Amino acid sequence: MSEARQIDVERVICRLDDIEVSGARGFAIGSGDWPLRGFVVRMNDGVRGFINHCPHAGHPLNLRPHRFLTPDSALIVCSSHGALFEKATGLCVAGPCAGHYLRAVGLKVESGFVMLADDADPAALAAAVD
Repeated sequence: MSEARQIDVERVICRLDDIEVSGARGFAIGSGDWPLRGFVVRMNDGVRGFINHCPHAGHPLNLRPHRFLTPDSALIVCSSHGALFEKATGLCVAGPCAGHYLRAVGLKVESGFVMLADDADPAALAAAVD
């Protein structure tokens, strides 16, 4: 019989099933005045995570909870000024920050949960936001 691995609940973002295929979900993880605020994008080949911070204007990408994607779910969109980003890489392909990237957050899926990757430091990632 194999030994069950313990899940670090402080690194859990959500259940994978809580995100629609080709959908997105925001999260805040950590404590204090400046927790890590990010979002997860689910794609056919897994999940990608990014800090919820526009490289152009420095504010969150979404105006409404969990609304990070264009209506067809093909791209990430900044709700304030319409910049468009690739879901797989975070590259801005249109808008005032074209050529810049969203800051990636390392993720993993374990036992049906989306979690921060083992090497992702939420405090360091939150502090890295300009």
